Amino acid sequence: MKDFRDRVAVITGAGSGIGRALAQRLARRGAHLALSDVNEEGLAETARQVAGHGRVTTTRLDVSDREAVYAHAEEVEREHGAAHLVVNNAGVALVASARRSTIEEMEWLMGINFWGVVYGTKAFLPILEKQPEGHIVNISSIFGIIAYPMNSAYNASKFAVRGFTEALRIELELDGSSVSCTSVHPGGIKTNIAASARHGTNDRTPDRDKLASTFEKMARTTPDQCAATILGAVEKNLPRVLVGADARLMEKVQRTMPAGYQKAIVKMGQGQWDRFH
Repeated sequence: MKDFRDRVAVITGAGSGIGRALAQRLARRGAHLALSDVNEEGLAETARQVAGHGRVTTTRLDVSDREAVYAHAEEVEREHGAAHLVVNNAGVALVASARRSTIEEMEWLMGINFWGVVYGTKAFLPILEKQPEGHIVNISSIFGIIAYPMNSAYNASKFAVRGFTEALRIELELDGSSVSCTSVHPGGIKTNIAASARHGTNDRTPDRDKLASTFEKMARTTPDQCAATILGAVEKNLPRVLVGADARLMEKVQRTMPAGYQKAIVKMGQGQWDRFH
């Protein structure tokens, strides 16, 4: 997909962060937008910011609700007549250890981060395949390539998104489909994901404000820079894209030390681990 003008782009999690930045860039490039989020206030603000370009529709959507996602796909096709680009971006974080996180906490996260991607992909794929060209972007994470303590559920969801998307791309190519897909692996992006993360009920997790402040200092990539990288990957039809120097570095570490990196993280985190329990 080399040109986004007059294409219909569907973006979940469009009320802030990467989703909003993608909406802004696509609007400037002449795309029509079908935006969704659970945060209606943030979604309305995104719609206000992109007004005056192509057609924009907004929907309050919980991506973990399968029926709602399929209904949203039908609504988009009815209101826009098509869909060409689908970005399954909505996601949440959970700061909790594998041992002490509850099943309910993990199910909540997987419902959004993994099943939301699956529902969005499967609901829109038949609509995309009606077009001469289409593309699916599934947002994984650098934590879909490298594992990190206190993020076991998040790691699981993002590894799953990566595997699902890579297998889907192979299948689409084998089918000779007009649709392709890209797995996106951002590093630290200056969004509110850390500030809005849930903290496990059974762990002594870091203070929310302190965690958000630390993340803000470490995150080097802006949502707009991330959006530009993602759209560039769509234009080049890349199977995988790493966003940010930190993501590229961590991927290289994992590639060169696929098991050894775990020992390095243990050594770095040994002095802090006891404070979580």
